[in-house]
Amino acid sequence: MIDFGFDKIALIGAVALIVIGPEKLPRVARTIGTLVGKAQRYVADVKAEVNRSIELEELKKMKTQFEDAARDVEQSVQREVSAASSEFEKSWGDIGAGLSTASASIEPPPLQYKHPKKNWRLKRGATPQWYKQRSGVRTHAQSGAARVARFRPPSAGS
Repeated sequence: MIDFGFDKIALIGAVALIVIGPEKLPRVARTIGTLVGKAQRYVADVKAEVNRSIELEELKKMKTQFEDAARDVEQSVQREVSAASSEFEKSWGDIGAGLSTASASIEPPPLQYKHPKKNWRLKRGATPQWYKQRSGVRTHAQSGAARVARFRPPSAGS
């Protein structure tokens, strides 16, 4: 921006006092101050917008670089996996060929269904009854009327 020193500002103020006059000078100074403030805000907004666009471009560049690096890593991993799997298949084929010649007459037994034997009583009785009573766990379901009848004091007539 333009560099104003104290002497230049004093000279401008003196000329403005002579040209504008002392009555209108405060109003003109206030108007000039508001215009200068608006101009400074506008310049700051433009600078911020330019900085944001530059940062956005940098972020886009970084994004493409990361995507390229990730793609390269993915391709190298896929190459290594395919090489390892082909080597494994080759070794497995060699082992299978050796086993098939050695055990041509041996046949594996057929698989049969085996029940998992889940013991629901064991699951249900895993927590001891004394612990349930002490911690207040309900073991029997009661209706509201049955609960009231259970805790009702005995009547005097019976």
